Amino acid sequence: MRQYFASEEFLAHKAAIASFVTDHNELARYVAEIRSRGTFTLGGSSSGAQAHLASFQNTSRHKYRRDRNIATYQTPFVHHCSLQVVRNASREPIKYLMKYFNIKATETDLAAVESLGDAITRLEDAVTSLRQREASITQAINPPKFIRKYYAGEFMRHVGVELSPITVPYPMYVFEYVSAGGNSSQRAPVTLNREAIDALIETMSAKIKFRKSAEGQRALMTTRLRTMIKERDWYTCRYCSVSLADEPHLLLEVDHIIPVSRGGLTTPDNLQTLCWRCNRTKSNKIIAG
Repeated sequence: MRQYFASEEFLAHKAAIASFVTDHNELARYVAEIRSRGTFTLGGSSSGAQAHLASFQNTSRHKYRRDRNIATYQTPFVHHCSLQVVRNASREPIKYLMKYFNIKATETDLAAVESLGDAITRLEDAVTSLRQREASITQAINPPKFIRKYYAGEFMRHVGVELSPITVPYPMYVFEYVSAGGNSSQRAPVTLNREAIDALIETMSAKIKFRKSAEGQRALMTTRLRTMIKERDWYTCRYCSVSLADEPHLLLEVDHIIPVSRGGLTTPDNLQTLCWRCNRTKSNKIIAG
């Protein structure tokens, strides 16, 4: 292993892709920024809000153990309910998520869900881009099979790649039923991944009645809209003109030209495709095109 990493062949490959590795490491730091700035929680249930004020003790004298299933308290993301509610939630998750986890059909909550969806989507795409780049680095150098199998982490360290430990923190909401004696329990977890967030956005929008207001005249920030904007812009950054044709693993993001924080609306004419470098530089500023 040491002999391979000291070989002229490996060092030559390492030098040849040095700029690509530097770019990869910058992207890894950008992923960390997205994770630190993003808000990955939404709503919550109050069913166990005061559980910390008491302790639970099973004082039954029966020989048969009756506490095999213990309810999960002291978290706003678990709703304790009847067996029927658990089953209904597994059948209609979005409806019951809104009902029991305090997610209202208002413009304010809709904006919060869209913000969550944006954070999830950006982090998903960024993590995927990192993994693709790491695969490209391995393919470009093409180390021996035993290096790939037993020393993959060591290989990346010698190449100079900063491996990111970040994964996408999908919010999970759980409907939980535990019988009085703890003999049985059932759960219906709802994970807010990209598909579930899009369904939640569309459900909330359908319930909002004041779409004729100025604030309501906007598109829904869903996966479908992001894809449409990227297609419209030919998968090309509107600032630096780099495209997927130039960089196959390029991370492209959909950006508000006038930021939402400054009154910008989610409408196609206020959305543009930017590469991650330009979007990182722009941040929350308004740049004249």
